[in-house]
Amino acid sequence: MSKVMDPKAILDESGMNGFQIMAVVLCILLNALDGFDVLAISFASPGIANEWAINRAELGIVLAMELAGMAIGSVLLGNIADKIGRRPTILWCLVLMSAGMYGASHVHTVTEMIIVRLLTGLGIGGMLASTNAMVAEFANAKYRNLAVIMMATGYPLGAIAGGSVSTVLLQHFDWRAIFEFGAICTAACLVLVWFLLPESIEYLANKRPADALARINQTLKKMGHEAIERLPDPIEAVKTASHKVLFSDKYKALTLLLILGYFAHIMTFYYIIKWIPKIVVDMGYQPSLAGEVLVWANVGGATGALFLGLTGSGSKLRPMLIGVLVMSFVMVGLFGRGQETLTGLSTIAALTGFFTNAGVVGFYAMMASSFPSDIRASGTGVVIGIGRGGAALGPVVAGFLFNGGFGLQSVSIVMAVGAIVAAGVVFLLPSSDKTVASPLEATGK
Repeated sequence: MSKVMDPKAILDESGMNGFQIMAVVLCILLNALDGFDVLAISFASPGIANEWAINRAELGIVLAMELAGMAIGSVLLGNIADKIGRRPTILWCLVLMSAGMYGASHVHTVTEMIIVRLLTGLGIGGMLASTNAMVAEFANAKYRNLAVIMMATGYPLGAIAGGSVSTVLLQHFDWRAIFEFGAICTAACLVLVWFLLPESIEYLANKRPADALARINQTLKKMGHEAIERLPDPIEAVKTASHKVLFSDKYKALTLLLILGYFAHIMTFYYIIKWIPKIVVDMGYQPSLAGEVLVWANVGGATGALFLGLTGSGSKLRPMLIGVLVMSFVMVGLFGRGQETLTGLSTIAALTGFFTNAGVVGFYAMMASSFPSDIRASGTGVVIGIGRGGAALGPVVAGFLFNGGFGLQSVSIVMAVGAIVAAGVVFLLPSSDKTVASPLEATGK
């Protein structure tokens, strides 16, 4: 047996093998599922508004409901993922998401839709926190930031695939078919996770359930590593991982700044993502064509995420993130000027998606690199959860502004301000080498 007894060190110092890559790819797929599930309501919104005869203010509330659920799910289920494990939390989230998507295809009122979208959002929020931690813990030290950013890239990829499918579905069926398709895909992912994705080795080494060593060795074997005889002596600090630690003197500034920055930028991001289909339909285009514009926004988003992942590693992440946030402000403002052709609108939407989504995944990478494993899911969950209040607020604020008579240009400029606020926050963030430490130090033990 290997003399190396720290499984985290084994993963950190070894190259990425096929099993680790499979685990990361599966998490990318799960995030792609999140991307489709979140934006399903956007693709369906023109049909819902027409069938139920609701105004823009009411539609804004419907568009925001799963985002509110995501906020709650990220905080509550992110903390649960640090307690019971990443894998069981992901499985339960998939159950919630499947039920919510299926339910959305069978509702008949705004109130019913609000309830099922809230349920879907709970699952998506917990999924985001859990997969962010899972990817960070399956990747080695060299490729950890890249793996997290690639995981976040799954979100726009899911929206692209979902948007393409939704465009076809809307040509033959009504808006309910979008949710039925999403429910089937979510249930399929539940089966994949059950059979293919084990618990994180780092989580098992920290929490020490009764069968921890056996489960760690089983996963190490699948990765091509030798078994270990025993685990390192446990660190008392792992028992202190909780929301209280996040707001201790050690982590308070980091946590609050990440929450503020993410909140501000995600408000800008979801204004664009949620309102594109309705804006395009109001310009006189068919709902299927509106879906195509949203697809192009997500093509830009996926490209922006890949760009940041390949060029923004290590010390380059902070300055590049500030740059894309500033450009997000510029592009959202340009989007508000409108375009005379659908091609021009799609081009501007793609460029806007490039910068706004690059900003989102940049924040994910900052979270994964800033919080230690003991509180990584909790920290990510709290930042995403509270920050997602901005996601929920964005479509609602825009809806009330539109309903109050403000034009597209004015609304876009107001909603773009969040990206500038986020850029200032990133500038103020403490360096990652000053924040990544054990909660042992944070609690003064």
